Amino acid sequence: MSRTSRPRRLSAGLAAAALVLTSLGAATAHAAPSAEPVPGPLMNYVVNTKATPGHVRKTEDAVKAAGGTVLVSYRQLGVVIAQSTNPDFKTAVRSSRDVQSVGATRTAAVSEGPGGLSSIDEAEATPVLDPREGEQWDMVQIKADQAHAITDGSRSVLVGINDSGVDDTHPDLAPNFDAADSVSCVDNGVPDQTPGIWRPTTSSHGTHVAGTVAAARNGVGIVGVAPGVRIASVKVVNDDGFIYPEYSICGIVWAAEHHMAVTNHSYFIDPFQFWCNDNGDQGAVQESVRRAYAWATDQGTLSVAAAGNSNYDLSNKTTDSTSPNDTKPVTRTINNDCLDMPTELPGVITVASTTQARVKSSFSNFGLNKIDVAAPGSSILSTLPGGRYGLSSGTSMASPHVTGVAALMKSTHPWWGPRDIERALQREADDTACPITPDARCTGTTANNSFYGEGIADALDAVTR
Repeated sequence: MSRTSRPRRLSAGLAAAALVLTSLGAATAHAAPSAEPVPGPLMNYVVNTKATPGHVRKTEDAVKAAGGTVLVSYRQLGVVIAQSTNPDFKTAVRSSRDVQSVGATRTAAVSEGPGGLSSIDEAEATPVLDPREGEQWDMVQIKADQAHAITDGSRSVLVGINDSGVDDTHPDLAPNFDAADSVSCVDNGVPDQTPGIWRPTTSSHGTHVAGTVAAARNGVGIVGVAPGVRIASVKVVNDDGFIYPEYSICGIVWAAEHHMAVTNHSYFIDPFQFWCNDNGDQGAVQESVRRAYAWATDQGTLSVAAAGNSNYDLSNKTTDSTSPNDTKPVTRTINNDCLDMPTELPGVITVASTTQARVKSSFSNFGLNKIDVAAPGSSILSTLPGGRYGLSSGTSMASPHVTGVAALMKSTHPWWGPRDIERALQREADDTACPITPDARCTGTTANNSFYGEGIADALDAVTR
């Protein structure tokens, strides 16, 4: 990463006063100064170029010439995160032949003001004060309890909790927490390692996810799927519950640079539930995010993501009435080129949710050849900030089960890369058939269908095969 300091928010450059000289013999005329341009709202942008130092440097120059500030540059991706109040910034920066595409990362001005829908789903938590490992039906469903008789996972495996922050003081998380590799990305996508800044401030979501992945085996509270691995907090959710593209890009690049074997992403990237591959903002953002996750995969980091909680068929997209969620949603027609990110990106494991009865949770998104595997996500008991425990529901809760299984796989097969783990997760999942009562939405076969993908994740097979 070429820049890690906090950015200053600079206004767009002011146009110089024009001096027009006309010569008629000895006569010279001076034109009046032109009016200064009216600044627009402060906005963030992704600017895409070729992934070479030279092209990135020229693109940085183009950003500055267009009245912008470079926040972060990713030379390995060919992506520059920029900020500007110039209302014509996109047009100006496109004038550089080194720029491939440019897009705003949000529809509202840069701020952390209230409003909008959260892209993480979280049910009301129920406080729990005593150890309740015996009530973790979810661990039984994925056979984690049996897997623990063989291994709890390796300390050499580091898992990134890319979420709203993790309470590292929780007694079930402190033994496995790695502060040195934790970070916050919610200041315009610029990484910040100020001690404790990666902790939660307004949401218990990330702490709940972390407990499912790796709550320690210490005689207190619960036990995670991989209680022997380490976890780091990669904070990508701001205080209003938004995960903008620059946050997610920062988080996944950080995870890869810090050698995290697996990362969990229980969110969709705001402000669009589905980012469409157009020639404007959404297409440019889709390309930037795709590059970041592809690069992380190449570096050895596997990404696991929640399928989403809209009971939506991801294989048959037609309309979206919830986007953008940071200003005013507008109902629009969409198609399958519009992606729920990061879950639909290539190489990302997409996880649907099941109930204790081993059926699809009512809220879970689905889709033939869209869902990789399924895992428990309804009424899941896990850790909460302040040393508490509670129940939450969502595909946000299903995804960390699979992240934990992937961490166990990496522990027992340290030479495996992301694609090896991806294939094993699919191969070793327990085949789960469509409901006995016919449901037209469930298509495919017992081995691979739209509700459960390749089946329910299996932690026991993860450590024995």
